[in-house]
Amino acid sequence: MSTAPLPRIWAVFPAAGIGRRMGSAVPKQYLTLLDKPIVRWALDSVLSHPSVYGGVIALSPEDAHWETLNYRHEKPLYRVAGGAERCDSVHAALGFLLEIASPDDWVLVHDAVRPCVTAADLDRLVATTDRPDGALLAVPVRDTLKRQEAGGRVRDTASRDGLWHALTPQFFPLAILFDALNTAIERGTPVTDESQAMETAGYQPLLVEGQATNIKVTRRSDLVLAEAVLRSHGCV
Repeated sequence: MSTAPLPRIWAVFPAAGIGRRMGSAVPKQYLTLLDKPIVRWALDSVLSHPSVYGGVIALSPEDAHWETLNYRHEKPLYRVAGGAERCDSVHAALGFLLEIASPDDWVLVHDAVRPCVTAADLDRLVATTDRPDGALLAVPVRDTLKRQEAGGRVRDTASRDGLWHALTPQFFPLAILFDALNTAIERGTPVTDESQAMETAGYQPLLVEGQATNIKVTRRSDLVLAEAVLRSHGCV
C-alpha cells in the first residue's frame, strides 16, 4: 500500500526592505558582518538545516546588490520580486511556491537580517508539523514594560504576564498561510508578521521558546551584538 509523500519544508526570506533605521546607503541585509553579508548568514543558517528542501528570497525589483553576491547553495534558492511591506514580499514568495510545490508543504519564514538563529532552535520548530495552526520562535518578555504618553513621559507600567517577543523563523502550512495573508492584504488589515496573519484568520500558533541571541539587526549597535553572538557560536 502506497503512502503519501511527506510534505517538504521551504524557507522564505523577505528581503525587499531598505533599512531606514540603519541610516546606510546600502540595505542592511547587505552590510558586512564578520567578512560576510548579513543575508548570507541568514540564508546559510536556515538552508543548511537538513529538514529544509529549498528556499525563496523576495527582493526589491530595484535591488542592485543581490547579483554581486553570487550566492550559491546546494539546495534550490529562487528569487521573486518583493513588495512595499513585509506581508507583500512573503505573499509573493508563497504564491511562487504554490506554482512549484505542494499546497501541503510547510514554510519557514525568516528575516534576512537575523543572522544568529541556531540549528537547535530550528530543530524544535520543525518538530511541530503536527500542529496545523503552525508555530513561531519567541522568547518571554523579561524586562519591565513602560507605556509612554506625549512628551516621552511614562504613562504607566504594562503587565508583562503572558507576553512574548516574536522571533523568526515562523513556521506554517504553505497554502493556509498564503490564504491568511491574502485575506489580510485584500481587507487592508495591517499585519507585522505571519503569526498575526494566522491569528487574524482564527488560528492560534504555538509559541516555541527560542534563544534571545536570535537578534534582528536593525541598528548599527546590533552589528556588534551579532558579531559577539556568532563568535560565541563558534562560527568564526
